[in-house]
Order: sequence, then structure tokens, then C-alpha cells
Amino acid sequence: MNVTSQIAKQLRDVYFGGNWTASSLKEHVADVNWLQAITKVNSCNTIVTLVYHMNYYVNAARQVLQGGPLDAKDIYSFDHPLIQSQEDWVQFMNNIWAEVEDLARLIELMPESRLWEDFSDNKYGNYYRNLTGIIEHVHYHLGQIVLVKRMVLDSE
Repeated sequence: MNVTSQIAKQLRDVYFGGNWTASSLKEHVADVNWLQAITKVNSCNTIVTLVYHMNYYVNAARQVLQGGPLDAKDIYSFDHPLIQSQEDWVQFMNNIWAEVEDLARLIELMPESRLWEDFSDNKYGNYYRNLTGIIEHVHYHLGQIVLVKRMVLDSE
């Protein structure tokens, strides 16, 4: 397995399961309903906000790997769509799963040599740093989602 295939696998693993930590986003949101997803607990971000924030960077990387510009701005990374029903929540998550799978496929198709090239601009480092950084970022916020979910369930 080459490095790009391994990065794609690790991305899929943190979203869909099978990683070393035995913890995935899909597993932890599987039983979350839309009301739980939008419930604010203290000063914590909601589950939907955290999921959107994690995936904001997935979409930024997808755009770059598809030949587009890196035009993501951190200030917009929490501006998720309004979730007003279970159908909205399910559709939102289905989009997340499809976008992650698309990024994983794009990573697999990438020549390994490209990993060491600048990601859009040299100030952002190389592709390897950015793609593995996305995975680290997801693990970090996945822990927050697990804790917020526990607090939401405890408050019901």
C-alpha cells in the first residue's frame, strides 16, 4: 500500500470505522437525532456545528485536489446549514459521507510524489501535512462530539 492509499484509508477509518482508536464519526452519530444534533450544552458547540466544522476542511481539500483554488476561510468553518427536521439531519450526514468518500478517492488517485508539493501555496505546507492534518483535526473534534453527545443525553 502506498502513502496516498494509506492516507485515504485513515480518512475513511476515522469517519466510517476501522481505525486504531476504534472510534469513528459514523458510529458516534448513528443514534443521534436532529434535536440532539442541534442542542446547545453550556458554551460547547453543537454536534451539527462540530460535524460541519470538521467537514469544512474536507471540502476545502477536495476543491484543491480537483484543481480549484484554496478559498476556505476559518471564519466560515462553523456556518452550517440550518437543521430543522430529521430529514435535514439525515441529508446533511449523507452529504458528509459522500464528500469524505470523494476526498478519499481523490487522495488515492493522487501520485505519491505530489504529497511533498506545496498545498496551494507554500505558506500552507505540503499536501501530506494538510491531508494528515485533516485526519488529526477530525480525531480531535470527534472527542468533543462524544462528550457533547453524553451531555445532551444526560440532559434529556
